[in-house]
Amino acid sequence: MPRYAIGDIQGCHAELMSLVDSMAFNPLNDQIFLVGDLVNRGPSSLATLRWAAQTQGVSIVLGNHDLHLLAIFAGCSEAKLGDTLQEVLDAPDAGELMAWLRKQPLLIDLGDCIIVHAGISPSWSLDIAKNAASEVEAALGGDDWKAFMSVMYGNQPVQWAAEMAETDRLRFTVNCLTRMRFVTSEGALQLKYKGEWDQAPTGVLPWFEVKDRLPLGRRVVCGHWSALGLMLRDDVWALDTGCVWGGALTGICLDNGHLYQSSAQREYQALLD
Repeated sequence: MPRYAIGDIQGCHAELMSLVDSMAFNPLNDQIFLVGDLVNRGPSSLATLRWAAQTQGVSIVLGNHDLHLLAIFAGCSEAKLGDTLQEVLDAPDAGELMAWLRKQPLLIDLGDCIIVHAGISPSWSLDIAKNAASEVEAALGGDDWKAFMSVMYGNQPVQWAAEMAETDRLRFTVNCLTRMRFVTSEGALQLKYKGEWDQAPTGVLPWFEVKDRLPLGRRVVCGHWSALGLMLRDDVWALDTGCVWGGALTGICLDNGHLYQSSAQREYQALLD
C-alpha cells in the first residue's frame, strides 16, 4: 500500500490532478496525505475540497487557510486581500463541506512519520503534541465550535505550559501546528517574520533548528513555508513549493522518498505576505 504526501494545494486543482495522475494513485490500495492548506488564493478551492472529501484513500490535516475558511463560514472572520474562497461559501454543498472540514485532524501519526501543516513545537514531546492536537480537534468538531473559532486568532501565548488556560492552550496549539515557521532560540513562537531562512532577524531560527528540541522519534512531514521550499532531511520533509505563486505542487512517496512534481500552470497570486 504506497503512501504519498502532497504539499500545499491552495486551490490549484488542475496541478493536483496532474500530480495524482503521475503517481498512478489507486484509491483502493494507496493512501494520499494532504499536508493542509487545501484552499485559498488558487482558482479552484471548491473542486479541491470536493475531491479530498469524496476520494477514497485521501486523508488531510488542517492548515491555516482551511481554518480561515471555517472562520469566515462561522462568521468569526472576514475575507482578506487575495482570498479566493467565495465560490466555496456560495456552493450548494458548502454546509456539508464545512461539516466535513471541521472534523479533520491537525496531526496524523503514521508510526514512522507525523503529518502536520506547519510544524511541532520544540518544547513538545510526541505525546504532548498528539494530546494538544486532539484537544483542538475536539473543540473544532464539537457543537460549540463557533465559540472556539471566535477565540482562535492571536499571537499569544508564545510558550507552552500545561497549566495555561484552555483558550491559551488551544490558540498556542493552532499557532504551532498551522502557522509556525520561526521561533526564538528558547523555542518561543515568532509569528511575524515569514520570509527566507537566511534573512531571519537575529535570535530567530526555524522551529526544527532549535538545539534542544525534544525528540519525537518520527520524521515530521509538513508544508506551509513556500519561502523555505522543498527540504528533505532525516527529521523533516517540507513540501510547500509555492504552486500558487507560480512554483510547483510537490508530492513524495513516504515509503521510498520518490518525488513527484506538477508545475504551476501560471502564477495565481503575487506575493502578499
